[in-house]
Amino acid sequence: MTVNPAGVPATNGMYSHAVRVGDMLYVSGQAAFDENGDVVGEGSMEAQAEHVFENLSRILADQGATFADLAFVRTYLTDMDDRLAYGRVRRKYITGTPPASTTVEVSRLFMPGLLLEVDAIVALPRR
Repeated sequence: MTVNPAGVPATNGMYSHAVRVGDMLYVSGQAAFDENGDVVGEGSMEAQAEHVFENLSRILADQGATFADLAFVRTYLTDMDDRLAYGRVRRKYITGTPPASTTVEVSRLFMPGLLLEVDAIVALPRR
């Protein structure tokens, strides 16, 4: 089942924000875009990370989950020197037991101005 909740900027139609398979939710890479497809917070890791985690929060809530249900988080940064700023924002949202995690530096992301992209795997609570 595809998941494209209201309140999260629409995709370009080539992917879904998330796909639910049984009790697992696979969340596509989230980046800092507004509803018009423009980059939010260009040049600011904090602003982009806040936007990304707010979108993740909406996707999780749509499926009855919270950040406590994250099983795995993967982060792509265009500059590993921004990891401390990213980590400060991440810790505001992921406050309990941390999920399994990978963070990698990439030379660029799919849109100029993006500093990070975050995808996740979520173990959904039983209904």
